[in-house]
Amino acid sequence: MGIMRKAAVAAGMLGLMARVGAAQASPAPATQPAPSIETVYKQLGMLAYPAKGQSSEQQRTDETECYAWAKGQTGFDPLTTTVDPAAAAAAAQQQTADATQGATVAGAAKGTAAGALIGAAAGDAGKGAAIGAASGAVVGRSRKKKAEKQAAAQGANAAANASNQQVDTFKKAVGACLTGRGYTLGK
Repeated sequence: MGIMRKAAVAAGMLGLMARVGAAQASPAPATQPAPSIETVYKQLGMLAYPAKGQSSEQQRTDETECYAWAKGQTGFDPLTTTVDPAAAAAAAQQQTADATQGATVAGAAKGTAAGALIGAAAGDAGKGAAIGAASGAVVGRSRKKKAEKQAAAQGANAAANASNQQVDTFKKAVGACLTGRGYTLGK
């Protein structure tokens, strides 16, 4: 009884120490301020040169107004919009998993039929059916996993392409606005 009690106390102490250590090791997440419009322009690779002698203050005003105009025209805001290709991939993979839910069973059924035929020719239809069912299930599951993997990759690519198109459209809108206000855009 004494050993059991000591073991329980030791386990409790280890658990407490682990929790205290984890609390000390992981500081509270710091909130990061939203990036400025100037930062977003830099991230998008958009450089505007004041070709008509605009002041720095005027350029900031124009960039802010053009940003708002482009956001309204495109319905896209790089400051707030985030695209998660991993989430799109997971959604596509789940959709494919749902669509191919019976693939293992169907493969097993086909394998059973084929195995029974081969087994009947060899003299033992039951053994042939069992072997065919097992191999058919393996093949069906393999095909299902392959389809899920392909769907995940296609979903991630589609999300990335859609995001790139939105960014390109936004950049064209901002560029048109800034050009109209007398700025030369760098590449």
